[in-house]
Amino acid sequence: MNKWIFAIFGYIIFRTPGAILGFLLGSLIQKGSSITINKITQQDFELNLLALASLVIKADGRVSQKELDFVRNYFISAYGQQRANQTFRIFNNHLKKTTISTQKIGQLFNRYLSNESRLQVLHFLFGIANADGTISSKELDRLKEFSYLLNLSNLDYESIKAMFVEQLDNAYKILEVQKNDPIDVIKRSYRDMAKKHHPDKVQHLGEAYVKASQEKFQKIQKAYEKIKTERGF
Repeated sequence: MNKWIFAIFGYIIFRTPGAILGFLLGSLIQKGSSITINKITQQDFELNLLALASLVIKADGRVSQKELDFVRNYFISAYGQQRANQTFRIFNNHLKKTTISTQKIGQLFNRYLSNESRLQVLHFLFGIANADGTISSKELDRLKEFSYLLNLSNLDYESIKAMFVEQLDNAYKILEVQKNDPIDVIKRSYRDMAKKHHPDKVQHLGEAYVKASQEKFQKIQKAYEKIKTERGF
């Protein structure tokens, strides 16, 4: 396990209540030193995403090694070993000095990230919670909070939740429709969902996000095929 991961989450778990929830580090990045995503620096995005990830990991009051590994491997896959280590190091070095609420992170992402990108952020956070095989009620509460902060609809939240949490009528929830909806409504919703969650929408975030989006896109397609078989159209 990367030493920065231990340092980051060790501090988060044992710090005093009411301290840091998240942070912005735009002032710490030299102008022109990193690429931008719709006027938010790539490093700002990574650091704030890591802040949200840390809160999901500690949501149920314990730290799962599998969840830590999920974050570590995701960042390495997305940005490479060296850059991931740098992000973890900056996060740890400045976490103790900066106090900004999750609302600030939500405002930043809402201002500069597209709806499709914010959907992928929520999907990533669900992946963390599910890394140990179970998503607890406290983790779901935290994810629901983040969904609200990211200005995502309840239908969006329930759709992504259905991709990870087994429930009755999951296929319908994934497509954001009701079981008794007409076939034309289901078809239209599928087209809308396929467009909204298409991997091309998050290419600017990096390869790891495209791969995760492809997995999500496949779940949408499977849900549609399941409904087609069930309804016979």
